[in-house]
Amino acid sequence: MKLTSDFAGGHIRAAVHDGTGALIIDNGARKNALTLAMWHAIPDAIQWLVADAKARAIVLTGGGQSDFSAGADISEFPDVRHDAASAGVYEATNSRAFSAIRDARVPMIAAVRGICYGGGFGLAAACDLRIADETAAFAVPAARLGLAYPADAVRDFATALGSQWARKALFTGAAMSPKELLQNGFLLEVTAAEALDAAAFTLAETIANNAPLSVQASKLALRAFEQGDQTLLSEAQITGASTFDSADYREGRAAFAERRAPAFTGR
Repeated sequence: MKLTSDFAGGHIRAAVHDGTGALIIDNGARKNALTLAMWHAIPDAIQWLVADAKARAIVLTGGGQSDFSAGADISEFPDVRHDAASAGVYEATNSRAFSAIRDARVPMIAAVRGICYGGGFGLAAACDLRIADETAAFAVPAARLGLAYPADAVRDFATALGSQWARKALFTGAAMSPKELLQNGFLLEVTAAEALDAAAFTLAETIANNAPLSVQASKLALRAFEQGDQTLLSEAQITGASTFDSADYREGRAAFAERRAPAFTGR
């Protein structure tokens, strides 16, 4: 059964089918640029996907067949980001969206086609895995706009791009190709345009079919390592230890012995 829910007037859409989730940025008239309402909606949509619709892996993508996201909707800036005080409020909303992706209990996979600029690039960088097609173009135009990105978004760039490429992206604002970002490890795979969705959702389905507690423990441990967070490390250790008393561990052993596919429940 497929479950769906819309947020921010339908500009953020969420769907889950058999444990595989989709989070869609849908503002095609503006190259999927994100309004303030859309930034606000992303944490709510992820909460719905994971807690209510029981997604075990989520693909983040742009609506339509042209672009992932042009980033923040600059046309709103005179009203919502016109000085340091309003920018601080706006960036806190950005940061909550980045954090919701980064800290989601389940793996997040960015499927990128076309433009992936600014805040859109930041959302992709916050994901666990990233696949792009040959049409993708990546850039961080902050230096050309005279503004700075939230520090946590910069951390995501450094983690996902590596130190030197993050500096190049942030200091120059120059566009980067899928080929370059595949070579430096930011991208897991580059596909033909018509193959992107299949590649991303096949990966998500593979993850969704595995034991949820095992995947969650691995994500927690990786985040703890990347962030140097001892609290997260303790949480990962507790979650990892709990797997040995889980029904899924018993099911995994039984399925292996019986030479069949396991049916994991997350318990």
